[in-house]
Amino acid sequence: MTEREKMLNGEWYDTSDPWLVSQRNTARDVSEQYNRTSESEIETRRSILKGLLGSIGEYTEIYPTVKFDYGCNTYIGARCYINFNAVFLDCAEIRLENDVFVGPNVSFLTPVHPLLARERNVRMAPDGHHYMIETCRPITVEDNVWLGGDVTILPGVTIGHDSVIGAGSVVTKSIPPGVVAAGNPCKIIRKITENDANNI
Repeated sequence: MTEREKMLNGEWYDTSDPWLVSQRNTARDVSEQYNRTSESEIETRRSILKGLLGSIGEYTEIYPTVKFDYGCNTYIGARCYINFNAVFLDCAEIRLENDVFVGPNVSFLTPVHPLLARERNVRMAPDGHHYMIETCRPITVEDNVWLGGDVTILPGVTIGHDSVIGAGSVVTKSIPPGVVAAGNPCKIIRKITENDANNI
């Protein structure tokens, strides 16, 4: 397998692979291009995102600034709203389904590094170039989820449809559908019911 295939397959891979380095550089450059656009450049923004991301649905808004590690591994559905300063470290796939609300300063983090320092630290290859070994796990956010500000979602997490994650939470494990969850680590607080309706 190529290093890219290893990465997407959840195996340990060499981050210095030329294709991976090139795609990261492209994603960071394109992110900066996007972040320099003005509010009136709606079509320009959409064109930039369609060229970088795996896919993006209709009527989705992403406010600058935003950062993508690869971009091509991020898939965003329709009618999503992503507030300022989102970070997508999309070594593995990040999938936001439809009608997902994302507060400011939310991080989607798929990489996993070794716990032992000798395995985690930068290495030198026989040809003299430096590299690191890592793996990654995908993140999925299902339909109608609301992520409050400053939420951090860790590798391998799925957040079930219609759930709400409280501000400042660190989501270390998957969350089922239809609940309010919050905290560090994020835990289920209660189910969402019709008693939560505001009749609006």
